[in-house]
Amino acid sequence: MVLVTGGTGMVGAHLLLHLLQKNIPIKAIYRPKSNLQRVKKVFSYYAKNGDKLFQQIKWIEADLNDIPALEGAFKGVEYVYHAAALITFDPGDYKKLFETNTKGTANIVNLCIEKGVKKLCYVSTIGAIGKSSKGAMATEENEWSDQEVNVYALTKYWAEMEVWRGSQEGLPIVILNPGVIIGPGFWDSGTGDLFTTANKGYKYYPPGGTGFISIHDVIHIMVALMESKIYNERFVTVAKNLTFKEILQQLAQALGKQKPTKELKLWQLEIGRWFDWLRNLFTGQGRRITKNAIQSLKHREFYNSEKLKNRLGFDFESLDETLEFCCARFKEENP
Repeated sequence: MVLVTGGTGMVGAHLLLHLLQKNIPIKAIYRPKSNLQRVKKVFSYYAKNGDKLFQQIKWIEADLNDIPALEGAFKGVEYVYHAAALITFDPGDYKKLFETNTKGTANIVNLCIEKGVKKLCYVSTIGAIGKSSKGAMATEENEWSDQEVNVYALTKYWAEMEVWRGSQEGLPIVILNPGVIIGPGFWDSGTGDLFTTANKGYKYYPPGGTGFISIHDVIHIMVALMESKIYNERFVTVAKNLTFKEILQQLAQALGKQKPTKELKLWQLEIGRWFDWLRNLFTGQGRRITKNAIQSLKHREFYNSEKLKNRLGFDFESLDETLEFCCARFKEENP
């Protein structure tokens, strides 16, 4: 039996479908306000029998800090995919991030150890990879520093420390550090904002760039690592390093919108950051442009996934095809 946390998110929903198509019995944790219909929608993108597959999931209502509910979810479980996370870069959300991402992961690790789980797969982020010296590629060996790190990456790094603690206590683990994950169906949150932004036809694009990967590659890598003899290792999971100009122009073209052609200057971003601070002060709607976010645009990282390629013999799929597929779904659902 396999347990999936974060089953109603983009990674979780795609993982559930993949495992069900392999006839693997599944339990999935969801929170009371989670939207299960989104999972069905993801299934419908790829499978004609999506509703039938969905019915095979044993859904269990549980928060990552609800130990009694988690205890019940872990009954009979041999393998755990931990994909649940809170994603926000607002410093004001630090406590909520810590409770979900760090403390919640510690609870999952503790139960894995207590219940004798055979292997845990943890989905982290490239934000938890240490910064590189100028001109170098970022790898799993980069030394970590919490300087100029956003609150999301900070709590995910600490969550990784909990997973490594589990490995020291006898729990076999694998950790993925994926870049920006491109996938369909979650247009109003996370990486779905890229599609929403490109669809607005803005003239400007932010400087810098980062690593990207398709949702399908992420899922195949997760499952391949869990089915392999590899354990107690982490992997940078990036298919392609792109500038924000490149990714937004490609999305705009696929969506039939105007391509952004002007780069936002750093001084413009700094002005935007102060207006964003004032907006949050008076409305309490949360920060969108932070000092750390601007720093990350100033100092772009390039990510190296050679370790993953060598250990798994893995070849990344075409990111262009995934972008085209996602844009087609976006236009269908946002006419």
